[in-house]
Amino acid sequence: MQKPTAISGHFHAVRFYKDDDSLCSMVADFVGEGLGIGQPAIMIATSVHSAGISSVLASRSFDIQQLQENGDLLLLDADEILSRFMVAGMPNEKRFNATLIPEIEKACRGRTARTIRAYGEMVDVLWKGGHTVAATRLEMLWNKLAATHDFSLVCGYSMGNFYKDAAIEEICSHHSHILSGTGEAALVN
Repeated sequence: MQKPTAISGHFHAVRFYKDDDSLCSMVADFVGEGLGIGQPAIMIATSVHSAGISSVLASRSFDIQQLQENGDLLLLDADEILSRFMVAGMPNEKRFNATLIPEIEKACRGRTARTIRAYGEMVDVLWKGGHTVAATRLEMLWNKLAATHDFSLVCGYSMGNFYKDAAIEEICSHHSHILSGTGEAALVN
């Protein structure tokens, strides 16, 4: 396994987490590493995780307020972003693109050849709510968007929501990598 440093090509990783602290630390590693090499970041998280990840980043000497003011860190609420593109319980592709593409472009701020680091928790929100088909569809929309926009994405899923290994295999099949608890990335076979 390898750490996702200097990510190139399609990187859409999944992290199955046991507790909030491990998730926040891993996402802070991923986002912080990107910020450290000039990659802007978008975090689409629940308010609890956004605060936790921001706290970890701040403890590592990242100035969250300055990063936000500069447009290098966008903190977006997962439930609010979901509400913009969900139609009849499913992600609508047109609305998804109309919601996420402007955020990616905002983070790029006209800089070309700039990879965005993104953390997405919307799929976990859907999965926890019992909307597993919608979560899977959202993973597919992210993959489709990756064909036209340059971003490295990590999705977080709470292990407490999985009762069968088959569901984990289904989720993994929509990702290019699986992240370990230490943030090392393994290719999905």
